[in-house]
Amino acid sequence: MNSKIEKLIKQFAKLPRVGNRAAQRIVLALLQDKTGRASSLAVALMDAAENIAPCPVCGMLTDASADKCEFCRDGARATGQIAVVRDLADVWTLEKSAVFQGRYHILGGQLSGVAGVTPDDLNIASLPARITDEKITEIIFALPNTVEGKTTQHYVMSVVGARDDVTYSELASGVPLGGDLDYLDDGTLTLAFGGRKTL
Repeated sequence: MNSKIEKLIKQFAKLPRVGNRAAQRIVLALLQDKTGRASSLAVALMDAAENIAPCPVCGMLTDASADKCEFCRDGARATGQIAVVRDLADVWTLEKSAVFQGRYHILGGQLSGVAGVTPDDLNIASLPARITDEKITEIIFALPNTVEGKTTQHYVMSVVGARDDVTYSELASGVPLGGDLDYLDDGTLTLAFGGRKTL
């Protein structure tokens, strides 16, 4: 196999949920396409890499030139609720289901001894200041129902600390042990958010 093609396949295979066989199919489809899709994809990727950055407040990806993302600028979302999520994919899942109308705090992952992810690797330190600045009254943990998710949840709670003006809650029934949000249907998410329990 051509070394350049092989190198490209290896890069695609590093993406989440894309194995080597899927990477091969993607690369072949792009390279054999006669419409110039590969060039358009390359341009779009470069444009996004240069002009998209995490929101300095919540971690949402937004225009690099903006001081806040659309969620943090939206006054209607100042509900006093923050949903703490693992990553951007979880935000998209929740937005699609329309079960949550508050603001988000994207951690950028979850604590994992196996993967070597520590608190310093996550967007946690800025959360206490947000709670005060935005007058947050409820923190909803919408993290995966896994050991790593629960560990991350407990660590975040220890960083924020016990506060009389803030309640903690987590998604309830409908989210199976070991389940990820992006695999759940809208009905399950609605049930989980509606039945969340105070911690």
